[in-house]
Formats: sequence, C-alpha cells, structure tokens
Amino acid sequence: MDPVTLQLGVGVGPLVVGILVLLLAIVTVYQMVEIVDAYEKKALTVFGEYRRLLEPGITFIPPFVSRTYAFDMRTQTLDVPRQEAITRDNSPVTADAVVYIKVMDARKAFLEVDNYKMAVSNLAQTTLRAVLGDMELDDTLNKRQEINARIRKELDEPTDEWGVRVESVEVREVNPSKDVQQAMEQQTSAERRRRAMILEAQGERRSAVETAQGEKQSNIIRAQGEKQSQILEAQGDAISTVLRAKSAESMGERAVIDKGMETLERMGQGESTTFVLPQELTSLVGRYGKQLTGSDIQEMDGLDSLEFDDETRELIGLDDIEEILGQIDEAAEMDIEELEQEAEAIKSGSGSGTSIKSAGDVIEDADEPPEAVGEGEPEPETDSE
Repeated sequence: MDPVTLQLGVGVGPLVVGILVLLLAIVTVYQMVEIVDAYEKKALTVFGEYRRLLEPGITFIPPFVSRTYAFDMRTQTLDVPRQEAITRDNSPVTADAVVYIKVMDARKAFLEVDNYKMAVSNLAQTTLRAVLGDMELDDTLNKRQEINARIRKELDEPTDEWGVRVESVEVREVNPSKDVQQAMEQQTSAERRRRAMILEAQGERRSAVETAQGEKQSNIIRAQGEKQSQILEAQGDAISTVLRAKSAESMGERAVIDKGMETLERMGQGESTTFVLPQELTSLVGRYGKQLTGSDIQEMDGLDSLEFDDETRELIGLDDIEEILGQIDEAAEMDIEELEQEAEAIKSGSGSGTSIKSAGDVIEDADEPPEAVGEGEPEPETDSE
C-alpha cells in the first residue's frame, strides 16, 4: 500500500468521528432544552410516564426519552355546528351556538380526556338539542338567556372533571321551519289588524263620550242661564208690583173719590129714577163738591191722600219697600265673574252650584197646596152700617 494513502486514511477516521460527536451533542442539547410560552403549560412524560407540568420559561428535560404536550391556558372559542331539534310542541327548529372555555387544570385535561376541545364541542351539541326539545317554540324564540344558562349548567359538571371551565354559552340563532315562519307572519299580521280595529273602536267611543259630555255641559250651562233669566224676570215683576202699590199709596183717597164719581156717572145714565147711596159715598160727594165750588156749607179739611191702615201696609209690604228694593238691586248686580266660575265648575263636573231639580221634585212641589196669604191673621172688620 502506498504510504501516502495510508496516512490519509488514518487522518479521515478521527475527523468523521468528531463530526458525529458534535452533531450528537447538538441534538442532545436540543432535546434537553424545552421552551414553554407564557400563555401555556406542557405536560412532560418520560418513557411514556407522566412526570410533571412544565411552567413558562426554559426547562431541561431528559433527551430522547421525553415528550411534551402543550395546553393553551387562555380562553378559547368553540363553534357549535347548527343543530336541528324538535320543540315540546312538535315544531322543528335549527340553532347554533358559541362556547367559551378555559383550561383550568392541564394535568386533568391531559390525563382525563383524549381531546378536550372536541369533547366539549360534542357535549355542547347534544345539550343544545336537549334544551331546545324541552321548551315551547315561543320560549325558544324569546328566552334566549334562559337557553344559554341551561346549556352552561349542563356543561359545568362533566367539564370540571376534564379540568376545563365553561365561561359562557351564547346561542346565535334559533330559526323555525319555513312553514312555521309563514304561520307566525300571518299570526303577527292578524294581531296587528286586531289592535288597529281595537284602537279605532276606542277612538270612536272616546269621541262619542266627549261629544255627549260636551252636550251635557252645554245643557247645564243653558239651564243655568234660563234659571237666572227667570229669576231676574220674577224680580222685575216684583219691582213692578211694589212700584204700583207705592203709587196707589200716594194716590190715597183721591183715587177712591175719582172712582166713585165715575160710578155715579154711570148710574145717572141709567133709566132708573131711584138711587140708594151709601153714607160713605154721600160724604165723599160732599167733600168733592166743596173742593170744586169752594162752598162754605161745611168746614172740613182739604181733600188729602189717606194712608193705608197697618194691616194693609203689612199685607203689601210697604214698610219694607226700601229693604226689598235693596235686595232686588243686589240680586240684579250679580257678580259676573262668580257666574263664570260657577259655570266652569259645572263644566268640569266638580262644581257645587245650585242643583237643578228633577221632574219628580218639580211635580211634588206643584202638588203641595200654597199657604194662604195672611193665614192666621184676623179679618178686617167691616162697617155694618
């Protein structure tokens, strides 16, 4: 053998071995060093046996015989595929949901369940169908929060054994079948038409009530006006009567003599030649002739007005004439503002104005016999001559 070739062969062998040793050292270091991120934990097994959980940071593990399994410790989102279910009232519906989970114990999640994400997703699907099947159709559409709470409650117990916590469940959509949707739309339209008819009827009824109320208030105010008019008219008649009585009082005996002379004139125009005159009439004629002729046959006072006696004055109320006129003036000068307030109170229904008698009360008042004027008083004595 060539000495040069032998020398080269001897030099290449140690070089290859060195390279192999270097590569082995690099691989060994790579296998020994395990880097754990801050948001996760890793389960360590050596020769297939669970040893411990690796915390975030750099950790050295036995090379070539160790394996690690990472677990994300953050909140994770699982989409629950759309599920078909039959409600308690036999209405088909479809629904899907979102489940938010978080690994609380990585050791249980590694040892107690094969794939915790798939396990939680499948459990959420079956629970969703069960909850929808236990509810009425209207409840599935209206009570979304109740569905979410019931699904979460059903998931809590089994997921705790897997080291996973269900933080929230949100049902995204619950859709009935097309036939049910059409029936619901028709029901909604009918309900809206019914409400519209009710509102229209209520409006008409309110309008009729307001009209009747207005007519009632108008009739009350009109009756009050008529009543006040009758009161004023009666007061006017009373004033006229009193004034006539006062005028008659001022005339006195002179009016009686004039009336007697007219009677004598009518008697003289008759065919009879014999007349019987009362003594009072002859006395009146004598007094009247004295005034006309100025004769001194009989001395007597001049023809003066005579005063009414006490009984007549009390009967016609001449002594109280000033008081009566004052009361009439006060009644005539009624406060217009007070009348308006009374009418407004009657209009609002809360007034306490003069009550209007019913027809029965008016008839009862008319049937009662009026008290005789001057009842109980002694009759005036008459001249028996």
